[in-house]
Amino acid sequence: MKIAITSQGTDLDAAIDPRFGRAENFILVDPETSVFEVIENKQNLNLPQGAGIQAGKTVVDNKAEAVITGNCGPKAFNVLSAAGVKVYIGARGTVRESIECYKNGQLQAASNPNVEGHWV
Repeated sequence: MKIAITSQGTDLDAAIDPRFGRAENFILVDPETSVFEVIENKQNLNLPQGAGIQAGKTVVDNKAEAVITGNCGPKAFNVLSAAGVKVYIGARGTVRESIECYKNGQLQAASNPNVEGHWV
């Protein structure tokens, strides 16, 4: 299983990026082994529109089964939900801390987006 975590850096001790569509990076991690890879999201940082949709496509194309992020808008949420990707919002702290919360069952999948579109 792989989960994608929005990140402001490139390792497990990096801070969670509170934005989904315009997150700096996605850390794609196997929560059981902590083996991870970094997926840059530079292509979406300055898009005037569609950043969430494109970021959602990136996550789906990399075969993540879940996303952990601070916030997720409606268009990104729809892309992820349509692909069967669970979305966990409200994350804070580091990537490593969010992995532990996920493994310990402390996260609850969202049923709706938590911000409007174009949230920066």
